[in-house]
Amino acid sequence: MKRSYRTITEVTDFGPYITKIILPLSKSIKSDALSEDTFNVYVERRSKKTGEVLQLRKDWNSVELFPSKGYCCVTNAYTSDSEGNKNEKGSHATLELECEAIHRLNSETAFEQEHNVYVLCDFRITQVKEIQTHNDTISGLVFDHFGGGKMEQIKGWINSESSYAEMPLCFGYYSPNMNKEKRPLIIWLHGAGEGGYDTSIAYTGNNVVNLSSEKVQEIFGGAYVLAPQVPTMWMDDGSGEYTKSGNSMYVLALKALIDEFIHLHPDIDTNRIYIGGCSNGGFMTMRMIIDYPGFFAAAYPVCEALYDNVITDQNIEDIKNTPIWFTHAKNDEIVKPEITVIPTYERLLKAGAPNVHFSYFDKVVDTSGIFNDKKGNPFEFFSHGTWIYMLKDECELDYDGSPVKVNGKDVTLLQWLALQSKQITDQIVNHM
Repeated sequence: MKRSYRTITEVTDFGPYITKIILPLSKSIKSDALSEDTFNVYVERRSKKTGEVLQLRKDWNSVELFPSKGYCCVTNAYTSDSEGNKNEKGSHATLELECEAIHRLNSETAFEQEHNVYVLCDFRITQVKEIQTHNDTISGLVFDHFGGGKMEQIKGWINSESSYAEMPLCFGYYSPNMNKEKRPLIIWLHGAGEGGYDTSIAYTGNNVVNLSSEKVQEIFGGAYVLAPQVPTMWMDDGSGEYTKSGNSMYVLALKALIDEFIHLHPDIDTNRIYIGGCSNGGFMTMRMIIDYPGFFAAAYPVCEALYDNVITDQNIEDIKNTPIWFTHAKNDEIVKPEITVIPTYERLLKAGAPNVHFSYFDKVVDTSGIFNDKKGNPFEFFSHGTWIYMLKDECELDYDGSPVKVNGKDVTLLQWLALQSKQITDQIVNHM
């Protein structure tokens, strides 16, 4: 007899993880009849293309490949309804799974070849301890058939494609609650790992969906969020390689997508169009504000990869009045700040940029409480991942370590961003 399980996925700082498994039981039981060791949870992560078990590196610096399979750690078990909501008594068992950053056995994405893609987490949940009911016991249950799952954070997100004939681009987007008011547009440009043809990766491969969360939407009074995706990477100048020239083959196609999206959503406030992204997306953020000076109300490049030596003095002059908030880590070995963000930031200040900030972190450490190392301490992510701080709105300090202030009040990056408008920038510039 095949028994089905259901899953709940949460988009974390490290992408989408299956955090809960829901098991239907034959009888109603009390919650204290369950414990973390009532079931074991075995999983094999398989390619959706081939069905084969994935052979993956265990971490960023590993070379050797290992089969992605094994036992997940159950951190909590309780009775629930069919949606996983905890009850004192119920006919379903919900198992909460540990999220860890090395083996990532319950992560729904993996790096295959050139990009992160969604994979199949093939679970087998086996009962290894009897469950006491009111007057009987339950034993011998095995669940090995996927019965469906849900991911609440992508609610409201839609996938689409631009109509630009020369180079149509796929994208995901979120629309705020509609009314007659004008709404800002937040554009997020993904990193190299989130390119490809799996559009939802552009906004779930990292915690981009947090920009559509109730907390962030409240900061902006409701905002559109647009996450374009390219088949290769933003730094592709047409060669298929990471360009050192500072050029991108996607500039015109991206601008066409943005223009089309604005045209199709006339309630977008064209004075409040914000652009940002991480790594390759940070590179493209800089490329777009340089190529279209004055179009964007503000920019928020994260671990941006545009080499400073390809930015001309005229480029600096063109963008110095665009409000910009940079984010980077000192120990970033993937995109070295000494040849990208630091000299660019210093040149902007020297040119008289009135509204440029830079959050510069020593390293990237988990602040969610979800990811821990073997000793139980907060996990230290690879040093390139400063988008983790930015997307959770934990960028608060400027380059000199002082808080960023607007009208005498301390602000976070997203609070600052929501206050930026081309109308305000023009007023400041005209009074200089």
